[in-house]
Amino acid sequence: MKKLLGKLTKPSAKYSVLALILVGSVITIIGTITAHESLHFFSQTSFCTSCHTMQGNYEEYKESIHFKNSMGVRAECVDCHQPKDLPGKMLRKLEAAKDLYHHFITKKVDTPEKFEEHRLEMAQTVWARMKRQNSKTCKSCHSYEAMDHDKQSVKAQMEMKKAAADDMNCIECHKGIAHQLPNMAGGFRKSFQELEAKAVATAGATNLFSISEKDMFATADANGKSEGKLLPASQVTVIGEENDMLKIRLDGWLEKAGKGRVLTEYMGKRVFKATIRGDIKASEKLLEEQEDPATNIAWQHVSVEAYITKDHLMDDIQPIWTYAEEMFGSTCNACHAAPAPEHFTANGWISGLKAMSSYYRLSKTEERTLLKYLQNHGSDTGGQGHH
Repeated sequence: MKKLLGKLTKPSAKYSVLALILVGSVITIIGTITAHESLHFFSQTSFCTSCHTMQGNYEEYKESIHFKNSMGVRAECVDCHQPKDLPGKMLRKLEAAKDLYHHFITKKVDTPEKFEEHRLEMAQTVWARMKRQNSKTCKSCHSYEAMDHDKQSVKAQMEMKKAAADDMNCIECHKGIAHQLPNMAGGFRKSFQELEAKAVATAGATNLFSISEKDMFATADANGKSEGKLLPASQVTVIGEENDMLKIRLDGWLEKAGKGRVLTEYMGKRVFKATIRGDIKASEKLLEEQEDPATNIAWQHVSVEAYITKDHLMDDIQPIWTYAEEMFGSTCNACHAAPAPEHFTANGWISGLKAMSSYYRLSKTEERTLLKYLQNHGSDTGGQGHH
């Protein structure tokens, strides 16, 4: 090591210092040009799409406005997926090695079917990266400062002015621009399956929460007549057990002047907890009566007793809210930046979600779970309920 260091530091007896500097400079220039050209070559769309895995993506991209538009400006793969600064470029190239690994080694995405299976996962990875970078690749072409809002539509003006004021992340509103949106339901439905596998009432649990709709019975017979429905994310108190069924107590609010069949979480708020009828309705006990000062409507706080099966029950509400929050992100946030749950009141969310119902595909139970989450985190229920 000492000899090597000596050779590197001693003046050359054969070549002049100037000659060594020139040789070093030439090597540096050649190395720089080679690195630049290599980076340029590996960043071309033709290279990105040379792998057959990317052919489907390429065809989607060719149908987008980023490929062909009235202004004749084309955004290539590198413009969206690779930052312009050198550190950002190099980091992105290193990250891209993972794609090669999954294609050639794990075979995770080496067929169109496998690619489609993992499309949501890959899209979420890209969205997360763009969010971390505050969409700097988008903003390298689309600058808030360069926008003339007067040339935008009225709706676009309203949204873009707010976005510009907050230097908003582009990906919050603009997904599915160059590629097809993945099946957004895949993530949260898988989460529900995992939730479902764990949702069995444990011995000794007192307070339980439903993860879906459940039939309620007046007797400990699951094959008997259902006389009520426990709705998702609703709390019950276990007071006994019989014939492998749980005897529960359920409390809620009823509008005094109504038919008295729908229990709500809060007085004056249409946050539905359960429906009751028949002998379950007959077990009703009045706990208190109040008048809603906002509407002057009388409400009764009551409790009823019923029997339910042990499945689809958890002793903690938070996993249900986590699942519902994922559903919210996958549906309402799929195409645009949805308002935060606290943006509307509990009652306001009923019409707010209904207005968007034609844009998402949820089952009735999923929709009720999502609505319950939004209502329990609304502007007038903060601190109430089980958050």
